[in-house]
Amino acid sequence: MLALLADIHANLEALEACLADARGRGATRYAFLGDLVGYGADPAAVVGVIRGYAAEGAVVVQGNHDAAVARSTGGLSEGARDTILWTREVLGKEEISWLGSLPLSVREEKICFVHASAASPARWEYLEDPASAKRSADAAGSSWTFGGHVHHQMLYFGTAGGAMSAFVPVPGSLVPTPRTRRWVAIAGSVGQPRERNPAAAYALFDPQRETLTFRRVPYDHAAPARKVRAAGLPDLFARWVP
Repeated sequence: MLALLADIHANLEALEACLADARGRGATRYAFLGDLVGYGADPAAVVGVIRGYAAEGAVVVQGNHDAAVARSTGGLSEGARDTILWTREVLGKEEISWLGSLPLSVREEKICFVHASAASPARWEYLEDPASAKRSADAAGSSWTFGGHVHHQMLYFGTAGGAMSAFVPVPGSLVPTPRTRRWVAIAGSVGQPRERNPAAAYALFDPQRETLTFRRVPYDHAAPARKVRAAGLPDLFARWVP
């Protein structure tokens, strides 16, 4: 079982909740799909946890907030820029260098891992409709393309005519995803979901049965919000819940 975790955004409590849920459901492999940092107040702890998983073989790809910490804050909102500058002060040089060294995408067998679009990973395109999902699937050339970036859970699938259709998954429901079609799955955001539901979001992929299960994991979401405020970060990033 492969756990797919995207957009952690330095939210340690949400990350730990999702990892515990994944382990309890039989996950043996992990893929972290970018934006490990940004917005939240625990970048060092989150990077430390994920570097530990990477040392044991987990896939880790770079997100736009990770790239911003390592290089340039261009293209981000003022609040996001302020948080990135703060994150640079909190992280050590080795941690920043590690974020900057992460690949934009990883391909293995029939799977492509990417934060945004496989068609242009460094442009951070949002996959918000079937047309953008098709561009990503075409570029990936894989049966399954797994990503994040848009902070909500979504599944796109190839049709018989070659187009793609959108499907909003129901958390907890198993979805057959046979390799005879092409699939683009957005895992949702671990650390800052934007569906007016504070539960952390991730997904589980079973490569043997070729199924996906999207998960929502309740946790003490007020704890990371308090940390954001205590660190003096923009209050907006403590108010992602109803």
